Amino acid sequence: MNPILVEVYRNEVLESFHRGVVCVVDSRNQVIFSRGDIHQLCYPRSAMKLLQVIPLLEAGGMEHFDFTLEEIAIMCGSHNGEPEHIRVVRSVLGKCGLDESALQCGSQYPTAKKEADQLIRDSIKPGAIHNNCSGKHAGMLAMCILKHWPVENYLHPGHPLQQAILETCSLFYEWPKEKMVVALDGCSAPIFSVPVINQAIGYKNLINPVAYTEAVERSCAIIIEAVSGYPFMVAGTNRYCTEMLQVTAPTIIGKTGAEGIFCMGFTEHKLGVCIKIDDGKMQPQYNVAQALIEATKIFSMERLKVLHSYNQSEIRNFNKFITGEIRAAAGLFDDFNLIQ
Repeated sequence: MNPILVEVYRNEVLESFHRGVVCVVDSRNQVIFSRGDIHQLCYPRSAMKLLQVIPLLEAGGMEHFDFTLEEIAIMCGSHNGEPEHIRVVRSVLGKCGLDESALQCGSQYPTAKKEADQLIRDSIKPGAIHNNCSGKHAGMLAMCILKHWPVENYLHPGHPLQQAILETCSLFYEWPKEKMVVALDGCSAPIFSVPVINQAIGYKNLINPVAYTEAVERSCAIIIEAVSGYPFMVAGTNRYCTEMLQVTAPTIIGKTGAEGIFCMGFTEHKLGVCIKIDDGKMQPQYNVAQALIEATKIFSMERLKVLHSYNQSEIRNFNKFITGEIRAAAGLFDDFNLIQ
């Protein structure tokens, strides 16, 4: 049984908790910190988006379409569906000669409640453009146009686009594609099962791609520059990914995934991290990620002050009374040593 990573208290009585796995690897793929079963198999979900865009960049798609870093960032993002997100996704599609009808990620109300409520007030049905994965799909369509591949079935696992992504993921995760179980993500794109430790290795390779070609190295550098320079495109208002990147990037980059996944890369220390919350809840991954960032002491607590509530935060009821607290388990990273 995996250890408790996050605890929920009500008046200092432990009311519930969340178990999970944490794995940190160094530049040699050595595990320098772990909790739980690091060989546990799971899906990276949206944490995989930073790898899914590599084939497009490697093939010269940024130059061909004159994509901006902001547009690359939205391809890596799980956005809120705010107006700026919609603008950038439409820009990507427009440069490819497409419109939002080409997106096959499915209709979804914007993640941002304000934007979802506005659609309802205006009697407008949400479209695929509002889907939090529409940026990723726009990038996938760009690759198809670049390579003259059909766009009608770009999500089929056997499509050359998805096969190229599979090859890239196998390369970065250092996990044989033959062992990957292919499933469909919430946006209907193929997703691949990978052990927690290999997901950490994947992010280590993303921020330290020394074993790959010059084109791949350059692609990774573009991704890091894009998400660091345009963190709003990665998530949006009141989202941990965006707020974390605003404070820690490019020294630390990170991306959430559904069902309790959070992956990080420490660019200066050449570390990769994967966090998996067993019950799939999303909030606990942020508690653990923030607790780890604070434990590294890379940044001062003053600088991290705006993020500390993700480590330890109050729970309030409908009357706004404080009823409890959610926080990373006490002592979780007490024996974590950044320098090995």
